[in-house]
Amino acid sequence: MKIKNFKLKIPLLLFSAFCFSLLVFSFTFLVFSLKPASAETMRNDWYILKMGNFNMAAGKPTGAGGKVSFTMGQIGSGLYTGANYKVRAGFQYIYTLYPFSFKISQTSIDFGTISPANPVTRTNVLTVNNQSAGGYVVTGSENHPMLMPSSGSMIPDTTCDNGLCSPSNATAWTSSLTYGFGYRCDNVSGTDCVAAFATPTFYKPFSASPTATIVMTGINVGINKQSQITYKVNVSNMQPGGAYSNLVTYIATPTF
Repeated sequence: MKIKNFKLKIPLLLFSAFCFSLLVFSFTFLVFSLKPASAETMRNDWYILKMGNFNMAAGKPTGAGGKVSFTMGQIGSGLYTGANYKVRAGFQYIYTLYPFSFKISQTSIDFGTISPANPVTRTNVLTVNNQSAGGYVVTGSENHPMLMPSSGSMIPDTTCDNGLCSPSNATAWTSSLTYGFGYRCDNVSGTDCVAAFATPTFYKPFSASPTATIVMTGINVGINKQSQITYKVNVSNMQPGGAYSNLVTYIATPTF
């Protein structure tokens, strides 16, 4: 028996980068009497900006030999470090040539036609640029196990050879008689796959949305930090034939 048109669809999440620009006004005024002054805090559901001073000047001078950006008049700007902390104070510390970004190499994965007890694997690559962030986390989840909508039949998530792997615990999956759907993460550049996948034969299932588990994580800035995700599916001869699919969602979040 064969299962035809077996597909895993992975949606590409697009991230909008917030760009903040500070427009500096130069002005002259005379004060004849003291009057109350009011100010507005800039905010929305995603951010809040609190400014403690007006700046004297700012700009991006350029010349034949280079380009520099500057902001004058900031109070307490600079790099401050201690045994357990690091503070980067000043507008220039949020300026970057490489804004945070996240990319998925392939957003639709087709396993083709599979037959019982013959595991099939497919891969795609996750890429993170986090020059503007001190670190990042990529989480993954699925909307449900592999499902054939016309009948409601499901391919269960793998529990691996020992029956003990879970969304938070990876174990060995090598037997052709162990059935289900699961994944693993391997480093391409960097070392950001979670430690659970350190052994090449280790797999685990995705967690069910809205719960998500960490797939990649990094604590340092970097460009093109890549990890390869390997998806694996295997079915028994009791599995009904048909087209199965589910959706896997990845969310990349920068940390500061």
